[in-house]
Amino acid sequence: METVIITGGTGLIGTALTRLLLERGYKVIIYTRDPAKGTNKSVTYAAWDINNQTLDVTALQAADYVVHLAGANVGEKRWTAARKQEIIDSRTKSSDLLFKMMRSHPNKIKKVISASATGFYGEYTDHIFRETDTPATDYLGSTTLAWEKSILPVTTLNKKLVIFRTGICLSKDGGALKEFYKPLKFGFATVLGSGDQFISWIHLQDLVRLYFNAIVNDRLEGIYNAVAPNPVTHKELVLAMAHAAKGNSFITSYVPAFALKLALGEMSVEVLKSVKASSQKIQDTGFQFSYPTVKEAMEQIFKA
Repeated sequence: METVIITGGTGLIGTALTRLLLERGYKVIIYTRDPAKGTNKSVTYAAWDINNQTLDVTALQAADYVVHLAGANVGEKRWTAARKQEIIDSRTKSSDLLFKMMRSHPNKIKKVISASATGFYGEYTDHIFRETDTPATDYLGSTTLAWEKSILPVTTLNKKLVIFRTGICLSKDGGALKEFYKPLKFGFATVLGSGDQFISWIHLQDLVRLYFNAIVNDRLEGIYNAVAPNPVTHKELVLAMAHAAKGNSFITSYVPAFALKLALGEMSVEVLKSVKASSQKIQDTGFQFSYPTVKEAMEQIFKA
């Protein structure tokens, strides 16, 4: 039985990945600040402290793979200077800790699979971003670049590395879709800004399958966009959600860009940014998406 460590394992993606790994016979260890709060009896919880740069070395030495999902939620709070630094530190310092401990202690880890984000890319309506494109120079671009650079040193330890630049993950249990759905409870399909901004997205089940594929496919290595093959505009995504959840029983409403900027400050760029990222590289490895269109994804998510 092989063992997988997951950092950020109690979040939306980590919880779903844990479920799949357990179903497939893997042992799962989750690094957490407070192991006593772990609720899944099928999982081992091990302590780590990013700020003090300490972790349970025994857990690390038991692992065959590391899935690195840890990082403060980008959209959870207003982007104050302190919050922006926390977002960066939660990603880079956690990577630094993993590298330092893998370098200092004998272990059998074969591969590290790390999260990143399509925020790496700039904003061009007609350009389809590929993994070889240069990073944006804005906050999200510089943050994701620092995030990726912080985990790259594991390759010097003879470990394989996979990085997934993930788009908006669709699940009614959390993430952006949960927020998009809130006005729909009151009958409003709320479009942010003009609605013309493109969104690169992925169904949670497909994203979890990608992480699992990175574990079982020894040849998978490098950086991949973790996005479905068909990006859509924000308006198309919201209306697909509304139709799947409510049929035709909703009213389309708009929140102007200026109102978003007043309410969210700099963080408004996250919902107004237009990014079309290509899934071709991961598809060329043989991976097939279960939900390649947003219509299929929303119908599955909101099925009765």
